[in-house]
Amino acid sequence: MVTETDQPTRQRVARSILVNGPSTAAALAERLELTPAAVRRHLDQLLAEGAVDARDPRPDGARGRGRPAKVFALTERGRDAFDQQYDDLATEALRFLAETGGDDAVRAFAERRASFIERRFPEVAAANPAASPAEVLALVFSDEGYAASVRELPGQTNLLGGEQLCQQHCPVSHVAHEFPQLCEAETEAIGRVLGTHVQRLATIAHGDGVCTTCIPDSATVSSREKKEQVTS
Repeated sequence: MVTETDQPTRQRVARSILVNGPSTAAALAERLELTPAAVRRHLDQLLAEGAVDARDPRPDGARGRGRPAKVFALTERGRDAFDQQYDDLATEALRFLAETGGDDAVRAFAERRASFIERRFPEVAAANPAASPAEVLALVFSDEGYAASVRELPGQTNLLGGEQLCQQHCPVSHVAHEFPQLCEAETEAIGRVLGTHVQRLATIAHGDGVCTTCIPDSATVSSREKKEQVTS
C-alpha cells in the first residue's frame, strides 16, 4: 500500500537518480540520508511501476570480492514524470514546421533554441572564474533543466586530457528523437563558445542513459584566450 507520505520520498529517490545518474541503493541511502531498507522499499515500488530498472554496473577496473551491487537507472517512463508533458505538442509543431518550411526551418528553430548556450556562457563564466569551461557549461545547462554535471573522461579517452559534460536529463529528448537537429545545434553551440571541436558520445534521445559530450583540454586554453580578448 502506497501512503501519501511515501510519495515525496519516492520522488526524491527518483530525482536523485535523475540528477546523479544510475545509482546503487547504498549510494542513494547515503545521499538522501535514508536507511538502506527504506531506499530498497522505494526502489521496489519504482521498479514495479516501470520507472526504474536494475542494471549490472559497468566494469570499472579493479573489482572487490563478491557480486557487485546493482545500479538503478530511470527508464523512459520514469523520465516522463519530469517536465515532458508537452512533448506531443512540441513534436506536432515541429512536424508542421518541417512540412511548411522544410528542413531549413527546423534547423533555424533548433539553432535559435540552442542560443541560450552562447548567450549565457560569458556571464556564467564571469560569475564563476574558478570553473572550467565544462563546469560553466554544466551550470548553464542545469539552469535550463538538463541536470548537468562534469566528470573526468574515462579510460583511454582520458589520455588525451579533458572532461566529460554529462546531462542526466534532457527536457526535449522525446522531440529530439525525431528531430536530431536539436542535439546537433546544441553540440555546435558548445563548440563555438569553446572555440574547439567537441564530440557527443551519447544522447538520451537515442536511448542512452545520459547525454555525454567530450570537452578536450584545448577548450580550456581557447576559452581563456576568449576571456582575455573580452577584458583587454
